[in-house]
Amino acid sequence: MTISDKIREFGREGVPVAEIARTLGIRYQHARKVLLDAGLLTTTKRPEVTGETPRPKTLAKEKPPLHVSDLLAAGFELTSRWKLAEDGAMCCDTPLPKQVGVYAFAKDGVVLYVGVATMGLSKRLYFYGNPGKTQRTSLRLNQIIKDELAAIPCIDIYTAFPNDLEWNGLPVHGSAGLELGLIKKFALPWNKRSAR
Repeated sequence: MTISDKIREFGREGVPVAEIARTLGIRYQHARKVLLDAGLLTTTKRPEVTGETPRPKTLAKEKPPLHVSDLLAAGFELTSRWKLAEDGAMCCDTPLPKQVGVYAFAKDGVVLYVGVATMGLSKRLYFYGNPGKTQRTSLRLNQIIKDELAAIPCIDIYTAFPNDLEWNGLPVHGSAGLELGLIKKFALPWNKRSAR
């Protein structure tokens, strides 16, 4: 089977052009031209959004969930818990560390969200409980966590403090690298980047 045959086969399955090019290790333009020539790609314009559109098929496998047991085995620790105060505000039940690190929110032994706190954990998590008007992620997670806490007593907060590294004489941020690695490998329903 030739590369063009594979491109056409993926095109008939509805796999996006970028995914085809990435999977086959070819240029996007090559995959697009083959699909256009085969009549499998009929427009160069983006389709109009008219409501709920089905997600295109991808070649990527489903990501597995991330379990708290995996975090604990790797060195994460249970640091605090999100709870609702009597006034309905979110708060942590114990003080959080001020150092830079990675945090994870979990319930029922499954991790739902991971993030990196480059400004320090206590300051970053403060903004989830008290989001500013322009802090879209903090606003979104504040609402998600409050909705969860209406049904369950707490959301666990796990933290880790990986060392920074060096690669060929250049600095590598350990916390940011760990966060990205977890997002890329595991299904984390509250992380928008995890769905990619």
